[in-house]
Amino acid sequence: MNKRVKELRKSLGLTMEKFGKRLGVTKVAISNIEKGNRNITEQMFKSICREFNVNEEWLRTGKGDMHIGLNNDDALIQWANSIFKEQTSSFRKSFVAAMSAWTDDDWAWIEQQARTIIDTSESKKFNLYENAPATAEELERLCPPIEPEEINKKTS
Repeated sequence: MNKRVKELRKSLGLTMEKFGKRLGVTKVAISNIEKGNRNITEQMFKSICREFNVNEEWLRTGKGDMHIGLNNDDALIQWANSIFKEQTSSFRKSFVAAMSAWTDDDWAWIEQQARTIIDTSESKKFNLYENAPATAEELERLCPPIEPEEINKKTS
């Protein structure tokens, strides 16, 4: 159950401090729960399920869906709300806010890029070193070393 608490917290995009604050406990308490140093009390269990709309069966056993009664739209709204409830600015908050200003053309471009990545990864696994020189000699031929006096001329 402790691992599922961490999984839930991360899926909501909450820090231990923010997760704990919504439950009325400290980040140390959440850390102890996630690490298995402290068992979840029945009261904490019910608070987690109520506050985050969590499926009791999932939290206890791992069976079923994490959230109860959420369709994809509801889950998306809950995720977005969790980001915008954050008190401080964060990359996620800024990124989602920027996405809200994207035009249809922007979304079309993003979709095209994503499909290209997906198509590439499905047709062949990306190999970072595919075109890398096989030997030091080949690397030196392609990228000859710069002599120290040449560097000094360029920086002067």
